[in-house]
Amino acid sequence: MTSLFPVLTADEAAALVNDQDAVSFSGFGHAGDAKAVPLALARKARALHEKGQPFAMRILTGASSGHVIDEVLAEANAVCWRAPYQSGRALRSQINTQKVQYVDMHLSHLPQALAFGFFGKVDYAVVEASEVTPDGRVFLTTGIGCSPTFLKYADKVIIEINTRQSSRLREFADIVVMPRPPHRDPIPITHPLSRIGVPYATVDPRKIVAVVENDEPDNSVAFTPPSEEGLKIAGHLVQFLVEERIKDRIPYDFLPLQAGVGNIANGVMAVLGTHPDIPQFTMYSEVFQDSLVDLIETGRLKGASATALTLSPDALTRVVNNMDFFSDKIVLRPQEISNHPGIIRRLGVIAMNTAIEADIYGNVNSSHIYGMDIMNGIGGSGEFTRNAYLSIFMTPSVAKQGKVSAIVPMCPHIDNNEHSVQVIVTEQGIADLRGLGPMQRAKSIIKNCAHPLYKEYLYKYLDTARPGHIPHNLSACFELHENLLNTGRMLPDLKLP
Repeated sequence: MTSLFPVLTADEAAALVNDQDAVSFSGFGHAGDAKAVPLALARKARALHEKGQPFAMRILTGASSGHVIDEVLAEANAVCWRAPYQSGRALRSQINTQKVQYVDMHLSHLPQALAFGFFGKVDYAVVEASEVTPDGRVFLTTGIGCSPTFLKYADKVIIEINTRQSSRLREFADIVVMPRPPHRDPIPITHPLSRIGVPYATVDPRKIVAVVENDEPDNSVAFTPPSEEGLKIAGHLVQFLVEERIKDRIPYDFLPLQAGVGNIANGVMAVLGTHPDIPQFTMYSEVFQDSLVDLIETGRLKGASATALTLSPDALTRVVNNMDFFSDKIVLRPQEISNHPGIIRRLGVIAMNTAIEADIYGNVNSSHIYGMDIMNGIGGSGEFTRNAYLSIFMTPSVAKQGKVSAIVPMCPHIDNNEHSVQVIVTEQGIADLRGLGPMQRAKSIIKNCAHPLYKEYLYKYLDTARPGHIPHNLSACFELHENLLNTGRMLPDLKLP
């Protein structure tokens, strides 16, 4: 299988990479991420730094990646630039202190940006696979992400053969790499389970400079059970969808769903999947999470399209051990297809994503604290929100025992604006913003979504706002955020329960 290619240790492969090289790693949300070579690169960085020599890389992945890339490499000071998404505490700190330059971008845009050289050349692609053939077919594992594009455009390629991952995972893969515009035909996906590609990525075999073996599992962890707040959010949302179906605003046989990453989204899917008034449904989404395994097994979820299996080890084992059942019910695509705006619009996807905060007019921040410090990034939420049949954002109304309100007068950073956001849900209730002018939106959000601790402040803000199409008090619009920075709570005099 690999005899035609140099078989190296991880350290030998890492020795090929130079300071300031641009290195793209496979992986999407801890699924199918390169594992052995990034660890070796961290060891190399520490050893060189101890000798006073520089070593840092420009790093690309599909989205967030494994613990090694966003934590271990960052702790080794081996990252100088990062795109398009991250989720590591160490790397986040370095980005927020300007030690690492970070490009936060829509995930489906990455393949085209890379193909046209917007970021310069890619020196190496390090990609996990279960097999690479002499003619350059690369069978990916649990994540597709941007790996097909990395393999096509990187100057040199290192393949990590993961002997732990099942070779049958290739049965989920449906891989196609988009040609450059304007030479693009319509994408013939008319159903979430439509298949248009092949089960492997391809690479020019002459570019493969190393094959490294590893047997490490994905580092995905099981989500915790939804909190009481999360269950209330799920209840409000499911009841809303049921009523929309009764009103014939959602077809009787329902529409494909998309759910963001995390415990709230995972909990919503679990509740939605057991509600008697929600029919069998499909998903067209980014990731396939634990709750969906149960839903497919019970027949509630007919099938799902995604770009990665972000499953806990136990859930992945259940899937792999029952591939005859699951193989025709899950499709894994490159992220430029899983997040493609035209397909999302065509299928009429209902998008459900999580927010850090929303302002009273319906603008949503899902990536920054105080408008300044990055948490993770926008990811794919914007691609689904802008193009969905229904765009929904979910968040608890308060955080940190009430010290922080998720409903604020104005978001200092906006990822998804009022023109795209249609519904906001907290544990307090749901605000349907469709067809409402700014003042109507503000009153609906405060009434239905804001926590009682903050309603008086928000109504008072409206009363003091300068009249206009979108009324604001510019001297006070960020008062809550300034209080939070200075005192650790948005309303310093507020008596918390």
